[in-house]
Amino acid sequence: MAAAIVTGLIPILRTAVDTSTTYKARTLWFGFLAVRLVVLFLSELPWFKLDTDFSCNGTARDSLCSRACFNKHFDRPAVAAWNFLFVLLLLSVMLMELFSAHLRTSARKRSPKQENTEELMMLDLHASKTTLLFYLMSVALRIMVEVAFVYILLQWNLPKMESGPYECEPEGNVCPTTQVCIVRAATEKRMSIFALASISCLVIVASCLFFLYAVMHYLCNYGGGSVRDANSDL
Repeated sequence: MAAAIVTGLIPILRTAVDTSTTYKARTLWFGFLAVRLVVLFLSELPWFKLDTDFSCNGTARDSLCSRACFNKHFDRPAVAAWNFLFVLLLLSVMLMELFSAHLRTSARKRSPKQENTEELMMLDLHASKTTLLFYLMSVALRIMVEVAFVYILLQWNLPKMESGPYECEPEGNVCPTTQVCIVRAATEKRMSIFALASISCLVIVASCLFFLYAVMHYLCNYGGGSVRDANSDL
């Protein structure tokens, strides 16, 4: 399991360190990705055996009645939704990386003499309105993904983790009588939800602050500037 974390962290950290183009708060976004990956992995541990943690009275764990109650109770995705939203979050960061690589390539074509240089290029968001808008779009996408993630955690997953037992009456007369079911280790599963929600709220706050900063500092005071390797408007 630890190997899975390392395997996931290596490409993120390598991309964050090995770069020829950087921009505002780039290290922060990659740092959030690394933290999110670790927290996501640890939070999924209590959910790996969710089916075995679910039991109903008077029925075997693999019986048709127990499975029907399980499907009725967990009628919305959890781990699969978390992983999918992490991919979208990663995409919101990589979009800016691809755009930065495009700007770097364009700058080299305009300045053939600097083609073989390894100088780090810092994108000045004052220099190009297109670059600024693309940056704002990637941050806005990150905020939307995180808001959707918090909604899924608190509205879809958290209500399913009640500590006490609940009654189950699946459709189709699958069970002869009303079943009383319970989810084992519900406290640990709730804690994993709160951990993920806390990281998401932190990312939302940081992203909103940077979004407002970029709008106020770059858009409202839009003016001259250049990329710091002496390239003009990209």
